[in-house]
Amino acid sequence: MALRRKTAYEEWAARYRSGKLAPKDDAATMSGVPLQPLYTPEDLEGWSYDEKLGYPGEFPYTRGVYPSMYRGQPWTIRQFAGYGTAQETNRRYKFLLAQGQKGLSVAFDMPTLMGYDSDDPLGEGEVGHCGVAIDSLEDMETLFDGIRLDQITTSMTINSPAAILYAMYIAVGEKEGVSLDQLGGTLQNDILKEYIAQKEYIFPPEPSMRLVVDTIVFAARNMPRWNAVSISGYHIREAGSTATQELAFTLADGMAYVEASIKAGLKVDEFAPRLSFFFDSHIDFFEEIAKFRAARRLWARIMRDKYGARDPKSWMLRFHTQTAGVSLTRQQVENNITRTAYEAMAAVLGGTNSLHTNSMDEVLALPTERAAQIALRTQQVLAHETGVTNTIDPLGGSYFIEQLTDEMERGAQRYFDQIDEQGGVLRCIENGFFQREIADAAFEFERKLEANERIIVGVNAYTDGEGGEVPTLRIGPETEEGQVRRVKAVRARRDNTSVANRLEELKTAARGTENLMPPLLNCVRAYATEGEIMAALKEVFGVYREPILF
Repeated sequence: MALRRKTAYEEWAARYRSGKLAPKDDAATMSGVPLQPLYTPEDLEGWSYDEKLGYPGEFPYTRGVYPSMYRGQPWTIRQFAGYGTAQETNRRYKFLLAQGQKGLSVAFDMPTLMGYDSDDPLGEGEVGHCGVAIDSLEDMETLFDGIRLDQITTSMTINSPAAILYAMYIAVGEKEGVSLDQLGGTLQNDILKEYIAQKEYIFPPEPSMRLVVDTIVFAARNMPRWNAVSISGYHIREAGSTATQELAFTLADGMAYVEASIKAGLKVDEFAPRLSFFFDSHIDFFEEIAKFRAARRLWARIMRDKYGARDPKSWMLRFHTQTAGVSLTRQQVENNITRTAYEAMAAVLGGTNSLHTNSMDEVLALPTERAAQIALRTQQVLAHETGVTNTIDPLGGSYFIEQLTDEMERGAQRYFDQIDEQGGVLRCIENGFFQREIADAAFEFERKLEANERIIVGVNAYTDGEGGEVPTLRIGPETEEGQVRRVKAVRARRDNTSVANRLEELKTAARGTENLMPPLLNCVRAYATEGEIMAALKEVFGVYREPILF
């Protein structure tokens, strides 16, 4: 029998392994996906261009959701911002808009995120520190003073009290004379990931899901330019998950919202085109690009084949990206500019629709104006100087990228199967499946770091040259004191009988099954505070206590 001649690849591999420098054979992505030193057509055996790639703006959207992508219009630069009072943040917004930013993204402080007013003892010491303090419609009016809401789009990162802040934003639009169908933006409103990762839940899962679905229904019927939920993998990743877990758990949450909205009486094509997503862009450059491409392809098939969506807009996964906060380091903070630039490029090469670039000092405090400007300029250099907008999906067809995209998709599907076997997303929250998976991934990352199996520059290698002190933004006690005076003044001059009546109407509606957006709008129009509205809902819904899982 004739001996088989070695293939060209086998001949190269023999030379590779016999080289003077010992090759690294244990390379893997941050998610633990093993990586070959070289990829060839053999790694894509049976691979189909039409099935896996297609064209931008066409199913399965691997190459992007719009035909022209950045050749037609660059991604939206949407820097996340908010600190101190509404007046201070309003000035920062106007600064960012004057510097070329195209959309707004609101960061709220911890009391607002947790449903407390600024004068609540439970919020003491936290007012205005990690975002802007918003207590009532008056604060929201100040936040957007002089900014036309029909000329920009706004993203609001808030979850448990999301419906209340949504109602406030609508009410500000009303006062500006902006109709519901003119308001464009996104409400994060992703309560499932709070139970999974970020822990900013308030109510139990069932009433929390009701509030999310009520906002989806309201937006679907009244606000065609509004994304009522931004299904967020970002916080899952920041909690320590792998890229594969972020991808899988985020899309699983998306499916849970789709099913809940259908159960509420909506047809899938009534609301699915306005679902949006929010992902992390971490430091493993190619894995992140593959994750974004796999997300679009998976979602397109899920929506078309599992849920029977017929409108192509329902198949499109549109997403915002933020560079990885958890990748920033206190040591040698200037290195964070470089990290953020690489992460931003990964997001763009992966086809993001909008982008926030972190400021170098966010590991120390909220960004200074100078640091925020550098982060903004990072995006502008990327958009206008690097050439990344000239070619759509320039890595498409790369043996490596296509194989890694396929592997990300396979990894996500394995998780979908596990979630289904356990009874779905809510059941996996109850039994701690998501939490344990993320905890194990975070532990493994830390183990590799401590064993020097993974290098972070300035942390466990190249540690000399710390640099000088970095100026940081300081939120003084006068900010909280002023905000407390403002919320008390609102309560003193409003019609408190009207407020009490509106809150009672809200509780009555909450005990029933009607959509809660109309009574919430009536509450905020009467200048009921966020804390008062949350207290009324707590009377009906109760408060969630997470079971002990570890």
